[in-house]
Amino acid sequence: MVFRRRDKRPLMRVVADFFWPRGGWGRAFHYVKHRIRRLPDAPDRIARGIWAGVFASFTPFFGFHFIIAGLIGWIMRGNILAALMSTFFGNPVTFVLIATVSMRLGHWLLGTHFEEQDASLGEKFKEAAGDLWFNFTSLFTNRAPDWHGLAVFYDEVFLPYLVGGLVPGVICATTVYLIALPLINVYQKRRRAKIKEKFEAIRQRAQYEAVNSPHPPSGSPPPQAGTAD
Repeated sequence: MVFRRRDKRPLMRVVADFFWPRGGWGRAFHYVKHRIRRLPDAPDRIARGIWAGVFASFTPFFGFHFIIAGLIGWIMRGNILAALMSTFFGNPVTFVLIATVSMRLGHWLLGTHFEEQDASLGEKFKEAAGDLWFNFTSLFTNRAPDWHGLAVFYDEVFLPYLVGGLVPGVICATTVYLIALPLINVYQKRRRAKIKEKFEAIRQRAQYEAVNSPHPPSGSPPPQAGTAD
């Protein structure tokens, strides 16, 4: 499988690498950038895939960004692999800023109040997750389902995040697209030129060795011995 690791990492190592990759976020960024620009596809398709991945990072569907990016990339006829890798734009370093801007703008557009306390936001996520688990287990018991936590989460977090993330998502995705497209064009042209130069050097070396070789080329008839008078 492409990009599959040979060694299996323990669960705690996976969680730790998610929040702080080995080598830091700078190295991780350059790795993703290197992978994307070397994709064997047209620059405009790769750039459209990047647009899809960046935009998906501004949606509140955590855990489904890969699926959303792939669908948007497919609809836009972009490179699906570029879309998946570009969801790296949304990471533990940028999610705080993305969530704050998206929710603040969403509450403003919806005319509702935005609470800036991190504890309040975390508590709403916790209540929503607790309600999901409680309501799931209530299917197998006599307990009545309780949707209060999910209702609060939807009204105060999910809907404002979804509405408010559209504008900065489009702006950031389009900005990255406009930056990436010419850079990928230049990179691919330089790479093709280097490959062409390498093959030309190999061809010239082969011609030189054929001309200056002391042995006759293979397939040529052997020299005839002189006849006696």
